Order: sequence, then C-alpha cells, then structure tokens
Amino acid sequence: MGFLGDGYLLDSEAAEALYADIESLPIVDPHTHADLAEIVANDGWDDIWEVEGATDHYVWTMMRKQGIPERKITGDASNKEKWLALASEFPNFAGNPSYEWIHLDLQRRFGIEKPISESTAEEIWAETKAQLATDSMRPQQLLSEMNVEVFCTTDDPTSNLELHERAERSVDVRPTWRLDRALHIGRDSWYEFVDQLERATGTDTGSFSGFLEALEETHDYFDAHGCRASDLSLEQIVTRPVGRRRARDIYRKTLEGRNLAERDVNDFQAFLIETVGRLNAEKDWVTQLHLGAVRDYRDRLYDTVGADAGGDVSTQSIELADNLAYFLNEFDGETEIVLYTVDPTHYPTITTIARAFPNVSVGPAWWFNDSPYGIEKQLKYAGSVDLLANHAGMVSDSRKLLSYGSRFEMFRRTLANVVGEMVERERLPMAHAEHLVEYLAYERPKSLYGFE
Repeated sequence: MGFLGDGYLLDSEAAEALYADIESLPIVDPHTHADLAEIVANDGWDDIWEVEGATDHYVWTMMRKQGIPERKITGDASNKEKWLALASEFPNFAGNPSYEWIHLDLQRRFGIEKPISESTAEEIWAETKAQLATDSMRPQQLLSEMNVEVFCTTDDPTSNLELHERAERSVDVRPTWRLDRALHIGRDSWYEFVDQLERATGTDTGSFSGFLEALEETHDYFDAHGCRASDLSLEQIVTRPVGRRRARDIYRKTLEGRNLAERDVNDFQAFLIETVGRLNAEKDWVTQLHLGAVRDYRDRLYDTVGADAGGDVSTQSIELADNLAYFLNEFDGETEIVLYTVDPTHYPTITTIARAFPNVSVGPAWWFNDSPYGIEKQLKYAGSVDLLANHAGMVSDSRKLLSYGSRFEMFRRTLANVVGEMVERERLPMAHAEHLVEYLAYERPKSLYGFE
C-alpha cells in the first residue's frame, strides 16, 4: 500500500477518473487567514517550523494533547526544538487531518516522501531548510506553483488595505469585510473599534449616525478594492426587526459607560446585521455567517497564551431556525448568503434552509469538520437534501500558505470519491459526474462570489 499516492482517498476507478479531471484546476479560495504582509514581502521562511507550526493552533492542540510543554509550542524554545518535539509525537497524530496536510506539504511541495517521526526529524529539518533558502520556495512563487487564482484575506473594516494595493497581481487577492469587533458591543475590543473607525475614516463616531456613516464608508472603500463578501462570526446569532432609534439608544448608553442587558446586546447586533445585509445587497456582495464557535473556552490557555491558541470548542446549544428567519426572509433573493456551522449537528437545519432559499448556500465543512470524514459526511448530506451543485465549494480557512494546496487536494479527492461512489452505484452517468465535480471544484465558488 502506498502513502498519499495516486489512490489517496479514492476508492474506485470512477473516483480516480473524476479526480484526474479536477486535480489541476485553479484554486479559488474565498476565505483565508493569509498573512498578506508575508506574501507581499516575499522573503520566504527559514525553517519547517515557521512553515508548518508557528501559526497553526491545530498543531499546537495536538502537541499539548501529547504532553509537549508549552515552551516547545508557543514559548521561547528554538524553532528546531519545537520541530523535533512535534516530529517525536507525529506518528500519534494519525487520523487527524493535520497529519495528512503536513505530509502532503512535504510530498507535494518539497518532494520528501519519508514519514515524519523522531528518527526522520533531523533529516527533514535539514532538507527543508535547504529548499526554503531557494527562490522557488518564496510565497509568491508557491502560490503560482499551487495554481492559486483567487484568494480572499480576512480584514477588519478599519484596515487601509495598503497591502492589497501592493499585492502581486499574478494572483487575484481580495479583501473581506470582517465585522466581528463592531458586533461585540460593550467589550474592550468594541470601544477600540469605534475609536479606530473614527481615525480610519475621519468621521465622528461619537454619534450613532456617525458610526453608521463611517461603517458605510469602509464598505465603499473595500468595494473599490475588489471586495466581494462580508464575514462575521458569532456563537449565537439573533436577527429580528429593531428600529434605528432603539439601536441609537443602545449605542449612546454604551458610550456613556452604562451596563448593557443581554436584550440590548442582541438588539444592537440584530440592527447591525440587517444593516450589513442591506449594504451587501446594494453591492451584490456575499454575506458569510460563521456560527456556533465558543471562543477561548479553556481559561488557563487564554490567560497564558491568548486568543486563537487552540482553546475554542463547538456547541449544539445554539438556535438557528428561529434566529435566522427574519434575516433570511428580509433578504430572500436579495443577497447571496453562505452559512458555516462548526457543529455538524446543525447541518440538517442549515441544509434545509438552503433548500428553502435559493440564495442560501451550505458553506464548506468548517474547522473541526475539515477532514476527509467531515467533508464526505457533509457533502453526502447536503447533496441528498439540497443540491450538491448548490454547495459553496471549498475554502482553506488557513493561516499557512502551504496548506492551500493540501487542503484543496483533500477536498477535491473527497469530492471525487463521493461523486465517484454515485457513479459506481449507477446513480449518476459519468458525463454528469464530470460536470458536477468540475463545477464544484472551480466554477461554483468563482460564480457565487462574483470573481471575474
């Protein structure tokens, strides 16, 4: 048996043929956490830890589970110490998608086929370090090698997008208007956002009308820089009709430093989410909603390392159908909406919503579900209840540039296998199967997000 060879994730001749059709298609990535400064500078990396471990909280979490001390994960140990610690436990990561992603990176980008382990760690460190010193391993060259055609960064509305103006135009780099801080009214980050929004736009945010005017100004600015989507992430979304006067009173109350009730927070968020929907509908943007992630659940980790360190979890205990109903009906047919849920128990709700609303799409298998198992289950369910052709496709959702190729390969192989199984069971003719996988792997996201 091979390892990550031609038959990786492909269980039939039909699947192999379908994957051959889509393997080399350009990558269209509507949602990344790319470090655009790293890409624009194009300086590259010094070692394999920088490439595979330094920014990846998936890797950090698994290292902690295996008892590796924090000093060798996010602490002051050298990069080589961290890599050797990771490699020593890497065989125990089997079954987790990161085990396959990192090995795919080694095979596809570095040509290194030896499995990662304590015995191979030094050799892989030396081989990759030598290759990373070459021009062919710089970020812009790798994006070209991986055939990345479009990717979208994740950007705060206060960003001046200066890096997007400098970005290499051989790849179509688009910003995404990420509104999270504006929604978290009453938190320290919200007050910081309001101040930064005023500085970014020159508009007085001391009044609610000024705040809304400044937000709209950033929306216009992002649109002029090629933005095609907004994004927001909430553990629990609430949408309902809330009047401007009510939202203004909550805004004023917050600036005065008074405490907010839960109803105040929910009403303000509902007003702002509807405002975003209207702005997006006017400009034909996609509205992306990431729902259900419980952030910073592990207190000790947050206190010692901070946010985005691997301490987030999912929950079944959110309400979607009732809480999305107002927004979905208000913007029925008005703006494309993509729903991401971190807990797979919510797939029946969002998939039946997508079935009911032609302008709603099931988003890619997100976060804990971004694995061969999770992708397969989601594609099969979405295809049996809604239309597989209506699925939003794939996003890397990655902070690691090398992962773009590996994550899209995993998705495309899984997609080919799911559709290939339909062919093998005589549910689908090969000609229709070929069209379906080619559409989902490339044309669907490009059309959905309006990338020209």
